[in-house]
Amino acid sequence: MNHEGSPSSAALTPLLLFLVLFVGTGAVLSAQGVEMAFYQLSAAVAILPGIALGLIQGRGGLNTKINVFLKGAGEISIVTMCMIYLLAGGFAAVAESIGGVDATVNLGLSYIPVRLVLPGLFAIAAFVATAMGTSMGTVAAIAPIAAGIAQQTGISGGLLMGTIVGGAMFGDNLSMISDTTIAATRTQGCAMSDKFKMNLKIVAPAALATLLLLGAVGVSGSVAHAGSWEFIRVAPYLVILALALAGVNVFAVLACGILLAGGVGLAVLPDYSLLKLSGDIYSGFASMHEILVLSMLVGGLGELIRFNGGLAWLLERVNSLARKAGRGNKRRSGEFGIAALVSFADICTANNTVAIILTGNLARGIASDTGVDPRRSASLLDIFSCVFQGLTPYAAQVLLAGSIAGISPVAVAGGNWYCMLLAGISLAAVATGWPQPKNPMPDDPQARAADPEPRLPSEAVDAPRT
Repeated sequence: MNHEGSPSSAALTPLLLFLVLFVGTGAVLSAQGVEMAFYQLSAAVAILPGIALGLIQGRGGLNTKINVFLKGAGEISIVTMCMIYLLAGGFAAVAESIGGVDATVNLGLSYIPVRLVLPGLFAIAAFVATAMGTSMGTVAAIAPIAAGIAQQTGISGGLLMGTIVGGAMFGDNLSMISDTTIAATRTQGCAMSDKFKMNLKIVAPAALATLLLLGAVGVSGSVAHAGSWEFIRVAPYLVILALALAGVNVFAVLACGILLAGGVGLAVLPDYSLLKLSGDIYSGFASMHEILVLSMLVGGLGELIRFNGGLAWLLERVNSLARKAGRGNKRRSGEFGIAALVSFADICTANNTVAIILTGNLARGIASDTGVDPRRSASLLDIFSCVFQGLTPYAAQVLLAGSIAGISPVAVAGGNWYCMLLAGISLAAVATGWPQPKNPMPDDPQARAADPEPRLPSEAVDAPRT
């Protein structure tokens, strides 16, 4: 096992270089009036100089650091996400080829007023993600429908896809079977039900405000004509949503979706054949190549940053700031420290569960030193990791949504109003100290028996669930 190097702020510069190149180039080109500005430089290419810098930095030979990079690129959560990308792409391509996307969109637009499309999609994504416990599976299931709606209405594709990601992060944050909930409660030593109650008081106002804003914005959308639809072409979507809500493994859900959509095509389309089906599946796989490669490269870079001491330096700095907060409100300073800690960790790793696991023990120490209730610290860990997971352009959920819709991940992140509102409301909650538990935490031996050094669950970040 590779050992982490001494804390070093310089180890974070590869990530900064990547962000400057990718976001900076897009911003400059956008200011110059270049169309599709954020498409001009691929993120998968923009990250290469950062990786090269990470390989040069720190102690150890080049071979050692290459092995570290490959270990990060091949980590189980990265491989899991890549497989979900492939299956989601295959299903989306087959469903579109048989007319399933158009049929599903026309069905929805026939019965749902356009002004309610955005809040409706947010509510559906939030419900599905809460039931499934995985934001990746939710985006894979619902994003193709939102992409079709973008083509039929005057609503921004970035706003539509950002709404789906926002709803998915809402559910991922609250679900009892989400990896983020499991990691947050285990590291802080509190019961899931207690964390849920605390969490809900903070996220509910953000969700309600999001629904109201999306309802108001939806008025500006318009539909030229809701076309005809056949139920059989809609069936694949209904089946995968039902399977997802039933808690079936997301791999099985997407595989069933591909098979069912292919079966519908063979049954209703005279010219559809097994060869056509295989071609559609492969074209769906191919459409995901950029985010698949980028996810592997981000995973490798994150491991290099950790190996070179970047995360250790970050954790050390935030912990130091929290411990020096005795002159003011210690509890408030401790909560800000916990929020900052997990936020920066998620930006570095683009993986909310890993961010919680990396920072959980330190956050528990900060909470103990500053008088933060474990239920409160667990809630803050989960909330802020999900906020930045939904707003980071190179996070898996944002990349998947952008790839399905064929738009920039920056546009998706910019359309995620829920996570923006949640960030503001959560910071206000920390500043005001609301809500605080009314009663001392009950003596829960099972919760307090949390693993002092938690490991990533066997089903990694937003991994498929059984």
